[in-house]
Amino acid sequence: MSGGALTSPKGSLLMHVQKKNGSSGGSPKHSQRKQKRKGVTGLNNLGNTCYINAVLQCLSSTSPLVEYFFSWQFENLIARDHKTFVNAFAKLVTDLWFGEAQCVSPKSFLCALCTVHPPFGKQSQQDAQELLIYILDALYEDLADTINNRKSSEMVQGAIIRHTRRNASNTPITRLFQGVLGQTTICMECGRRSHKDEMFTVLSLPIPSGNEASLMQCLQSFFQQVMLTWTDRIFCSYCKTKEDAAVEVQINKPPKILILHLKRFEYQGRARRKLQTNVIFPLVNLDMSPFVTLHNVQRPVYHLYSVVNHSGGLECGHYTAYCKHPGTKEWNAYDDARHFRITEDDVQSPLAYILFYTSQEFRLPNKTSSSTF
Repeated sequence: MSGGALTSPKGSLLMHVQKKNGSSGGSPKHSQRKQKRKGVTGLNNLGNTCYINAVLQCLSSTSPLVEYFFSWQFENLIARDHKTFVNAFAKLVTDLWFGEAQCVSPKSFLCALCTVHPPFGKQSQQDAQELLIYILDALYEDLADTINNRKSSEMVQGAIIRHTRRNASNTPITRLFQGVLGQTTICMECGRRSHKDEMFTVLSLPIPSGNEASLMQCLQSFFQQVMLTWTDRIFCSYCKTKEDAAVEVQINKPPKILILHLKRFEYQGRARRKLQTNVIFPLVNLDMSPFVTLHNVQRPVYHLYSVVNHSGGLECGHYTAYCKHPGTKEWNAYDDARHFRITEDDVQSPLAYILFYTSQEFRLPNKTSSSTF
């Protein structure tokens, strides 16, 4: 997705909130602040970087994630192994939470991001969902590599090294965002079943056609059984030939943080279009039990805490974010450098693109390290 000068969609967040609140013109009553609120900080737009700012605000609102970067564990971890990307992220969330400015520049983080994926350094708008996956993967790689390198150099006994390797992926990214999908393929000729597990951090949900749909309908569409026929048939090792098959998907291990991407951009022939369907999603008590394997004893229930919004079309779009403050429990809207309070009713919006849900109660992140980066 590309974006030129972000003109008309730029004010759509404010217009959307005003429309829902029945007001016209001016700024929201909370947009002008004299006192800085902890953890409520805008991000300067460096040239079509609204998609980066929106994703960063949602990650900064993920309290257990940012608290890790404020901890002595992280400070000790990076003391001997400097990693550019993870340090740039840690510095930025520290500024967002403990800085005194109403808005900060993500320039240093953007420079580090460009080393991971150079296209993000171009002054053209990219897709926020793709960026989110790149950020989570890059944080995981830096942290897993640092954990593995440090422990392997310090511990030499065989049993301890095996234990270290087994836990090399025990990063906050893994613990918070990673879930496991179980895929079952059934041969329609012999009935044999094969199983495969797949890790995931983001689920991309198809949107049913129409003016309005529920999030549950999107989830049901994602998890419905799929038939593989004709050119899509699979090779059955028992039948020794290609056969029709049914594929079923369930969640074997639900993540603590569930990220749902609404697939608003699709191809219709050779043309690409944006779906404007208003997806109705719950702010509390999203029950994922129908999509989780029966051996999971605990009922997976999630509560919304952040949303990435996309307004406008394919060639001229703008990203914003709605985030719930882990301390005050108030919702705030972030439009690059601007930020203001909104109501829960404002959060439900046809602009929603990425939904962040948590299965645990958030608290204000506590800073235990002495590092100022």
